[in-house]
Amino acid sequence: MSKIKRWTQSMVADQLEDAVRTLEKLPPVVVQGYFNLWPKIKYTELEILQQERLPLKLRARTEEITRLEETFSWMGCLEVEERKLIWKRAAKVRWKSICRELGCDRSTAWRQWVLALTKIATVLNNRNAPI
Repeated sequence: MSKIKRWTQSMVADQLEDAVRTLEKLPPVVVQGYFNLWPKIKYTELEILQQERLPLKLRARTEEITRLEETFSWMGCLEVEERKLIWKRAAKVRWKSICRELGCDRSTAWRQWVLALTKIATVLNNRNAPI
């Protein structure tokens, strides 16, 4: 569990964005049963030099995965629509797309987003409260 004493909406939003970045670092899921029979292409040195460089793929560290799993545990206190909303915002999906999907205007979607973040922060603060 995190060592944070008091969670705020912005702290929850930041950790959700961090979780999305961690998910992007994880390797893709490979479906079993598919394989390729084509032979590997052997490139010459000149062909290799002329190719575009592949982007550097960073891997998720252990502590990032731990925070990601903790973030997943927060979703139990939210409704399905709220989960979709906060994940889309954490993934930097535009408000226009979110509003179209929810069928509401931007201010209503924003209020629902803030309410969902507040629910999570409240649950986290109650978990950390001394008994």
